[in-house]
Amino acid sequence: MTQGNEPTVRELFDLTGRVAMVTGSTGYLGRSMAAALAEAGARVIVTCIDGELARRTAEALPDPHGVGHKSVVLDHMDNAGPARSFAEAVELAGKIDILVNNGHEPLGRDWTDVTGEQFSRQLANATGYFLLARELRDHVVARKAPASVIMLGSMYGHVASYPECYEGVCPANSVAYQVLKGGVIQMTRHLAVYWARDGIRVNSISPGPFPPAAAPQEMTARLCKKSPMGRIGKPHELRGAVLFLASDASSYVTGHDLKVDGGWTAW
Repeated sequence: MTQGNEPTVRELFDLTGRVAMVTGSTGYLGRSMAAALAEAGARVIVTCIDGELARRTAEALPDPHGVGHKSVVLDHMDNAGPARSFAEAVELAGKIDILVNNGHEPLGRDWTDVTGEQFSRQLANATGYFLLARELRDHVVARKAPASVIMLGSMYGHVASYPECYEGVCPANSVAYQVLKGGVIQMTRHLAVYWARDGIRVNSISPGPFPPAAAPQEMTARLCKKSPMGRIGKPHELRGAVLFLASDASSYVTGHDLKVDGGWTAW
């Protein structure tokens, strides 16, 4: 400890002894965030609907302290899935201290042809986030322990997409997706207020634009032109954000949405 018994910067960001459950941690952004938490010393529970992929991803994560990362099958779109998979994760690791709600079932339909059923199903991603977060809340309250919940929002939870980025190339970013992400950010605020007394911090990260390499090149080029930084984000650029919100470095931060968007929402 430094003079005055204040923690050092290294101590603030250290996750040694903590367990983090990262949903969708086999994906493009989730894998990088899971690796960041692992490098900081956390034991990571990798989740995916594909059990074998989850197992391989967990085995490939950095493990500086030899804690042994684990994996569980999770379908957060199944209302019974969160409770079942969370209980399995606790059985494997003994506890959960950090939850990163990153998993997402995508939707490739824009406002022109999305059906009511598809729209409603897209919003069910938020239901899965809530049910998992509540599982964590009840778990840590029973343990009388603090916890951190991190939700994945989006720049499109704050602003609408530019039509010209998609026209003639691919379907526009889904209206249902934007409604979902706006709702996730508001859910973050709501839970943060109600759970603060329990020692549970709830924050969100709003990335964007972060299209993967498989995205249409023309669309990506148009997104770059709209970005103040003139480029798209890289997965590793979320590592600092997730580590900050998961660790004691953000011990007085709750109900906050951290934008990692290259200045997109600053226009």
